[in-house]
Amino acid sequence: MRLHTLSLLVLVLAIASLAGSAYADTVDIGIAAPFAVLGEAGVTNTGPSVIYGSVAGSSGTPAVTGLSAPPSAPAPGTVMPPGVLYQAGVANSGPGTPFGDATAAYTAISGEASTGAAVVGGGLSGATLTPGVYDVASATTDLTGVLTLNAQGSDSASWVFIMSSTLTTASASDVIVENAGGAGNPFAGSITWEAPAGATLGSTTTFLGTILSDAGDTLDTGATIGCGRVISLDASVTLDANVIDIPSDCLVTTTGTSINGTGAPTAGTATGGGGGTSVPEPSTFALLLSGLLAMGFLAFRKSRVTLPSC
Repeated sequence: MRLHTLSLLVLVLAIASLAGSAYADTVDIGIAAPFAVLGEAGVTNTGPSVIYGSVAGSSGTPAVTGLSAPPSAPAPGTVMPPGVLYQAGVANSGPGTPFGDATAAYTAISGEASTGAAVVGGGLSGATLTPGVYDVASATTDLTGVLTLNAQGSDSASWVFIMSSTLTTASASDVIVENAGGAGNPFAGSITWEAPAGATLGSTTTFLGTILSDAGDTLDTGATIGCGRVISLDASVTLDANVIDIPSDCLVTTTGTSINGTGAPTAGTATGGGGGTSVPEPSTFALLLSGLLAMGFLAFRKSRVTLPSC
């Protein structure tokens, strides 16, 4: 009976530990999910960028310059473990490949019907938008100042922005999520930007969400992307002293009311730039489970020693 009870306790603890860390994108990009940067025609970096997630060009144009991953010789920018720098590139077509799955997501988004009022170019500036799908008629600059996304108390809210052309932000622009769920919970929703003519984030922009583009993407000096990625399906990605962090880092902290992409947690906010992870790697799961089982076995042996002999 003691063994049965102990085994059940170990199992409950293991499942609870894993479930509390669960995370999934609402928009399914398949094999592309672990990547923070994908550039079909390669990736170029200048300055001390920090990338929390994997980085790759395509197998046809694999060049990634200005980035390194430990223990390689340091470069201006760093791909932080467990992120992987794929020097030979990755497959650029077909299901079950990073570019293929990202392209499938891009195509699926294109077919989504708008659920919110159409946003006129520049109308993102100063707006507060609830979860939904938004068609955005691109202007010279789509975002100047702050765009607020109101999650309405949900940890799984989702926003999709379908740009008519290039996605552009002015310098020091900001995207934040407010009224997310409880403090300390992973933000299991998603923010996705479809940009058929590419994206340019102005210097020191603090951005949120995954950019899926069909042209080149440029992040100007100091721009950050939290809870997201930058993926160019048909061109290159250019970086300059940026921080990019995949969604598994996006934790609601303290009051759990807002999320931003500034790269450093602050009271009541969370960020994709802090370098932590809310989703343990498979090795972490294995270590956790093996540790719990070992504790259970030792406790069982102890109970066998202290029980009176039959």
